[in-house]
Amino acid sequence: MTRILAATTVALMLAAGAAQAEPVAYTWTGYGTNVPGSGKCPTYKMVIDLTVDGDIVKGRFQQDGRPERTFETTLGKNGAIKTAAMVGGGGLMDVIGQIKDGDSKIKLDGYCVFEGKLTKK
Repeated sequence: MTRILAATTVALMLAAGAAQAEPVAYTWTGYGTNVPGSGKCPTYKMVIDLTVDGDIVKGRFQQDGRPERTFETTLGKNGAIKTAAMVGGGGLMDVIGQIKDGDSKIKLDGYCVFEGKLTKK
């Protein structure tokens, strides 16, 4: 009886592990658009990468010539993403997006706006 219970427990654990989805990686590369008071954003190239593991979203972004920055959040209702990330000089970039099959997108809004459709890696 103990062996049967142990075997059943192991089988259930294996089945639960197999049912968990693998992390999914996304990327976007593009140029910014100006916000009031800025004029050079269309010359700033940004790379945004993020990984979704269950409902945990971890991201990194890097503008050419600037340090890499990171953010972490959880998926909200309907795959929504919303958080803020620190940038140089104590500033913040709003991180807004959506992870949805066939319609994943990201937007960094701060000193410039960087936004576009995410593609799976």
